[in-house]
Amino acid sequence: MSGYRRVLIKLSGGAFAGEQGFGIESNAVDRLSDEIVALHESGVQVAVMVGGGNIFRGRLADQWGIERAEADNIGMMATIVNSLILRGALTARGNSEVRVMSAIPVHSVAEPYIRLRAIKHLDKGYIVVFAGGIGQPFVTTDYPSVQRALEIRAEAIIAAKQGTEGVYTSDPNVDPSARLFRHVSHDEVLRLDLGVMDQSAFILARDHGLPIHVVDASAPGAMRAVCQGQAVGTAITIDGDVQYAE
Repeated sequence: MSGYRRVLIKLSGGAFAGEQGFGIESNAVDRLSDEIVALHESGVQVAVMVGGGNIFRGRLADQWGIERAEADNIGMMATIVNSLILRGALTARGNSEVRVMSAIPVHSVAEPYIRLRAIKHLDKGYIVVFAGGIGQPFVTTDYPSVQRALEIRAEAIIAAKQGTEGVYTSDPNVDPSARLFRHVSHDEVLRLDLGVMDQSAFILARDHGLPIHVVDASAPGAMRAVCQGQAVGTAITIDGDVQYAE
């Protein structure tokens, strides 16, 4: 598999929480920032879509009786908090220019998302962090990550997940015989209902032939290895035979 020149990294909110599972854990943010900077310094153009589940989750809305649209608005604000934390951490690590672009207007702390401006930032060598989802409720950040990746002409999505090495045939915490896919097609993921991301987002990626690489957010060098064409985590592409990790 060849390397990539421009990628979008999808960071779940859990990646900011690390082992504690909720909130913001400084060591987790440090690791993420180091990995992103290393990838960027290797010559790859990097955009990042951040989630917000470490700050606000749907189950809290259920407990408090908050309706879905309002809960999603809170969740989108949580992604803005994470994006600003990530920008601060990235900026502290080097000379890279970092721009946060939000789908929700927050002009005092972030730029509005404008597709061509985002592309221009990437062409200039800036790291671009996307916040606020798509600015509308009833979707998680999975769908915006695919949409933004397509809009900025990214060659692949790297889905950095907390606590998993990639995509398995079944839940390895329940099934000791579960096997790690090294390569699998979009259609096979859908057929097996593996739950890599929201189905609507995943189908959008499949329909546009957008590769998705699922890696462990805490694995050193995993993102850079993917962009160098190495077999790390799980690669999901439009075609090809199923391959398992040894």
